[in-house]
Amino acid sequence: MLSAALVHLYCRTNLPTSVSRSLYPLAGYTFRYGSNFIPKQRFAMRTAYFKQLPGEEQCQISFHLLLDQYKIDKVFNFNRSLTEQIDNSLERIRANVEKEFQKKNKRKKVKKQQPTDENGSASEQATEVPADVPIVVSLGTGEEKITNMTIADILAKFDAGQYPNVQLTVLDENFLVSYNSPEVHAVKLPTSMLADFYVCPSRLELHFATRECSTYSWSRGQMPESGNAQQIRWEQVSTELTYMVQKSDVGYHLKFTCTPKDSNGRTGPITEIISPQPVQAGPGLCPFEVRHLFTQQKLKDGQFRVVSYNILAELYSDSDYSRTVLFSYTPPYALEIDYRKQLFVKEILGYRADIVCLQEVDTKIFSLDLVPIFQQKNLAGHYQAKRNVAEGLATFYDVNKFELVESDGVIISEILQRYPELWNQIKENKPLVERIENRSTALQLTFLRSKHDPRKHLLVANTHLYFSPDADHVRLLQIGYAMLYVREQYERISQQYKLQELDLALLFCGDFNSVPECGIFKLMTERFVGPDFADWESNKEEAAKNVSLSQPFKMASACGCPEFTNYTVGFRACIDYIFYQKEALSVNDVIPMPSEEELSMYEAIPSPVFPSDHIALVANLEWSR
Repeated sequence: MLSAALVHLYCRTNLPTSVSRSLYPLAGYTFRYGSNFIPKQRFAMRTAYFKQLPGEEQCQISFHLLLDQYKIDKVFNFNRSLTEQIDNSLERIRANVEKEFQKKNKRKKVKKQQPTDENGSASEQATEVPADVPIVVSLGTGEEKITNMTIADILAKFDAGQYPNVQLTVLDENFLVSYNSPEVHAVKLPTSMLADFYVCPSRLELHFATRECSTYSWSRGQMPESGNAQQIRWEQVSTELTYMVQKSDVGYHLKFTCTPKDSNGRTGPITEIISPQPVQAGPGLCPFEVRHLFTQQKLKDGQFRVVSYNILAELYSDSDYSRTVLFSYTPPYALEIDYRKQLFVKEILGYRADIVCLQEVDTKIFSLDLVPIFQQKNLAGHYQAKRNVAEGLATFYDVNKFELVESDGVIISEILQRYPELWNQIKENKPLVERIENRSTALQLTFLRSKHDPRKHLLVANTHLYFSPDADHVRLLQIGYAMLYVREQYERISQQYKLQELDLALLFCGDFNSVPECGIFKLMTERFVGPDFADWESNKEEAAKNVSLSQPFKMASACGCPEFTNYTVGFRACIDYIFYQKEALSVNDVIPMPSEEELSMYEAIPSPVFPSDHIALVANLEWSR
């Protein structure tokens, strides 16, 4: 019997109809070859899989031996050194198969006639394994037996196409050797699946296969009272990598199926995994769904909708400190990334944006969740990681509206000396320089061309500045350096692509960790911050003396200065902005922000209906002319 809370994974292949396809219970659902988490799988009958990953010094050999007459049904897995002689490897295989036969012989002998059951029918009689069965294991082609060679030599011949039809023979069973066949190396489903939200594997690792070539399906089924997952009757509900869970799925388990394939059409064993929990009802109407009433349609050509959103990285929500101090007011389940990602994915897609700038994006969330789901909605994107931190920036754009021309990204602390006009003002301030150099703050640039009007181009900047309360001076320098880099790239692009003055517009989105009264907003909207500005002395020991900043772009805040873009118990203010170049762009609408009543529904955010401690900014812009 299999518990409904247990995740099961198995491979189903072209087995004979007489062979049952069974599920193997697993104590977890993260699998890695060469470790203690090897899944028990069913491989293609009469196929032996040889696998050697680049850089590894071992070859993994797997095959499924099924001998009904001896009641042998076992998947054998071996890891053998590349330098080992194949004869020694085959002897190891032979010895393990022999052990399996010996196990059968040690079992208590079964009587020829079992007692009848209450219906008077005799139970099926087991067949005892003969003790004298000769165990023969060999490797060869139709013309020659392969011997006196290392595994490395054999694999080299596989690579060179010299061994197209090698067979592994175990007793009288012949297994066609498949070398580096496409396979699902690891797969995992999220622990939370909510009706009316998207779901996709939270982990999917393929070997010798690509996501684009592989095929997928989702099915739903109800766990029987017995708790035996083998008895679930499955109904297919989708053939995509991602699935929008339906209200009618509540109470059902979901099964994800992947058939790994490569670009040459080779297909590997099918892998299926069942959700650890049945689908649950969603949290009800979320405030962002009210905002979606203003974004029910995509904007027409010549206009584009922009979203800027700090989605709260798991790195900062999944810790004892965040659960007990920082977000102690948030129910623990609502802090789980498997729960939150369902909300912010649905929220972002519901804005039907043409440009999406995200901050605090976990690397794995970008690749495993955002990319596959957003691709289905015609949103392509790229990622800029911070230094030494597993989160960063992500910018997406609608491929029907824009064409990607260039993408770029830098770590701000690594370009300090690139601009002597600013570096010379701070280089003698050792404590200040040290603090800036230790920051991992990133800047991401995306250069886009309008498909509606190829003359029009956008340079989209995205950043997340340093957060510390005593670091207004650091943030001000970070934006100063960011604008120097942006100006350099803006001027290069204008010259390189021969763009007219109003054919290139700057858009700068992000979490600036700075309220409107501070220097960043002043620099962006007034283009100058003098040496007497208060921000320079936010930390007395690092105070910046005689430093001034300027930037050449006439910018404005598309959403103005909302009362809150961050709303927690400890801090509530406007610190996120969408800055745009006023000469080339204009704002024709701003999507209303949620009310404080909504934000305080669960005291503060994140909450069961708000997936982040920040609020998404959403604005509709258009080209000035």
